[in-house]
Amino acid sequence: MRKIKFLLASFMALFIAFGMTSCSDNDEPDQPDDPTIIQDYHFDLWVALDRHGGMGRDVQTLVRSVNSLDADQPEITFQGTGTEVNSLLSLETILKGAYYYQVPVSSDRFAKYIIKDNKVEVVKERRFQTNTYATRKYTHAWIDDNTLVIMAANGDASKIVWTKLNADDMTIISEGTLDVKMPEGGKVFNTSGILTYRASDNKLFYFYFAKNSSGRKGVRVGPMMTAVINPATMAVESDTPCFLNCEMVGTSYGELLQTTTFIDGNNNLYIACVTEDANESEHSHLLKIPANSTSFDQSYDGFTAGGKLISVMYVGDNKVVAYARDDEKGTGIDDFSHYYTVIDVNTKTSTPITYNGQRLAYSSGRFSSRMAYVNHKAYIGVDAQGQKPQIYIYDVHKNQTSLGATMAPGYYFEQIRVVEDLK
Repeated sequence: MRKIKFLLASFMALFIAFGMTSCSDNDEPDQPDDPTIIQDYHFDLWVALDRHGGMGRDVQTLVRSVNSLDADQPEITFQGTGTEVNSLLSLETILKGAYYYQVPVSSDRFAKYIIKDNKVEVVKERRFQTNTYATRKYTHAWIDDNTLVIMAANGDASKIVWTKLNADDMTIISEGTLDVKMPEGGKVFNTSGILTYRASDNKLFYFYFAKNSSGRKGVRVGPMMTAVINPATMAVESDTPCFLNCEMVGTSYGELLQTTTFIDGNNNLYIACVTEDANESEHSHLLKIPANSTSFDQSYDGFTAGGKLISVMYVGDNKVVAYARDDEKGTGIDDFSHYYTVIDVNTKTSTPITYNGQRLAYSSGRFSSRMAYVNHKAYIGVDAQGQKPQIYIYDVHKNQTSLGATMAPGYYFEQIRVVEDLK
């Protein structure tokens, strides 16, 4: 009898264990504890009429929220569904969670917005206190989920000013002037620079340079500088020149239109930069500041494909989806010379994205965030010559591209934004 009970108990233990294993395999997601997974979200599509925006171009901008960008839906149009934002918002904006943050077109305040039912609603506003900023012309970084730092050159570009904000109620926590010297030979600082935060060593990195005069005719003097900042006190711990005579990509708009920095899974910090040769041709570089270091690895350059990087987006697995320009096909904003590629930061290889065995068509439009990433998928928008604007979906884990939603003709892709649903 005891033997029978023992065998029955053993059988039941094996059955329960097998059952538990089976449920785990079938019912749980692949990565249930992945912090990058967002449960409830939608997409905001930003488009322009007449031509692409960016660089302060005076274009009409529309925004529409959609729940999906998959192919199994009607052609996306903005007639009667999109909202015009020109009178209030700039295309150059900060997005975190469900909210947009920016210095609006009034250039007199910091503001927090939500786009609800395809209408822009003001959540909080805070007028400037001491430091002032211009629409589009600033950089930013999040120290934590609720602390936003804004930074830019002041009005005459003689110094760099910063403001620390409470993103909940938009109150000004503190503000000041960054303690950096004008690089030798420089007369003014560049407009905004690039600011980013690395949580692993709790440091802000501010990339900037100096010019011999203000305006677009001003020429860079010396290489890009890197100021390492204590985020609690905003004290500058070091300020050093880059080993390359380069400058940051997208420096005028401080990652409000493009993403030019990222941190990989090993806490290495990367920034897209550009140099010019004797013929004034631009060549991009992907530089790296290793984890626990504040200096560039001079032996590393992650982009050797030629041309110019426009935007880079880290998607995990040591991969970066990049929007780049093939200079042989044109260097203008509206030239059909821009393409999407996947950069492996370990092997330093660049592989153009394909669909059905064919490379995606070259796209027009330079200053954009027409790339978005959520739940291991990258959504990318293509404005190809003679075709309707098209969205493609790149599955990072499968390394496969599928067709997404199609947009009606007459619109120019500007941004695809992943917005968390308001809770």
